[in-house]
Amino acid sequence: MPKVLFLTTSHSYNDDRIFYHQAKALGDNGYEVKICSLYADYKGIIDEIEIESYAILEESIEKKMEAFRKVCDNFNPLVIICSEPLAVVAVKEFVKNNKISCIYDVTEWYPSMSMLQHYRFPAKIFQAAKFSLIQLYAGFLSTHFIFGETTKKFPLAYFFGLKKQMILPYYPDPVYIKESIKELDPNTITLCYTGQISKDKGIGNFFNAVDKVRQKLPELHFKILIIGSAVDESDELYFSSLLKEYLFDDIEIRKSTIFEQFTEAFAEADLCFDLREINFENNHSLPIKLFYFMGAGKPMIYSNLKGIRKHMGKLSFGNLVDPRNAEDISELIINYIRNPDLYHSHALNARKEFKEKYNWNVIKNTFVDFVKRSIDK
Repeated sequence: MPKVLFLTTSHSYNDDRIFYHQAKALGDNGYEVKICSLYADYKGIIDEIEIESYAILEESIEKKMEAFRKVCDNFNPLVIICSEPLAVVAVKEFVKNNKISCIYDVTEWYPSMSMLQHYRFPAKIFQAAKFSLIQLYAGFLSTHFIFGETTKKFPLAYFFGLKKQMILPYYPDPVYIKESIKELDPNTITLCYTGQISKDKGIGNFFNAVDKVRQKLPELHFKILIIGSAVDESDELYFSSLLKEYLFDDIEIRKSTIFEQFTEAFAEADLCFDLREINFENNHSLPIKLFYFMGAGKPMIYSNLKGIRKHMGKLSFGNLVDPRNAEDISELIINYIRNPDLYHSHALNARKEFKEKYNWNVIKNTFVDFVKRSIDK
């Protein structure tokens, strides 16, 4: 069987995209698949996929690169799929000496804002330039590209336009999706926020919009469901201040659940939200959550991101908004409450579009064929 090796520094070995979609699709098509991550310790076999993972994310660059090299030498793959520049650079000699393909799967901005947030000006400018050069070097070393979305093709697709490439969006496999279309209760509504709790990801914008609706419809019972957690101490302090400021009567905060149960976790929600700030990085992203909301049949209100508009156009199952315009967002929520038929049609549209256009089965074979061609080059 042809061997395929996934290498990632910052993603877990059981990452949604890598393990549950890409690796399983290749395994189902007769490939021998192995995943090496530097995020957490684990060695074993899960669903016939070999895992060799190490918790060395905070170790030196050389130690991380050496771990990748040893895995390559021992596994001897015919193609390597890398999720970050460091992995690409680490295996450059193995790829060259064995004349195999190295696919760079670009799903994150590099450098990301989080990578630069701890640097002060002018060091931030220097670090951004350094990381950008590393990204270009990884692009030079790679033989193929996979882009998670069209807006992340820059700069690699333009500097190395002759290299084989494909767009592989973050569509979920229907097997992991639980449909939960709701009928609106005229007396109560459940509004849901999922993911990282931070100012950048829009928790403040969400609370502000809900508060506007509460002021306009004081007789309506609001339930707020939050699934996720803060990552940094500053985010925890920010979230605590918001809770004290708004004092919502009915709010439930749950920790993130395991991947297979994600859509079950928000099944009771009527409306789902993502009101992240529109900065350069967010604006050029195509959030994964959107497709899970769709699959579950949830109308949604999302920040008006270029990544969404370019990939999907106008939504038939929700609204794209200015995340800071709480007044407009509150009117959209009220419009759903007062027009249950509109709400229901959006729920059906979300589910319909997911089943017809935005699920993993639609693109899975294209991915498998791309990997096969990279081996047969």
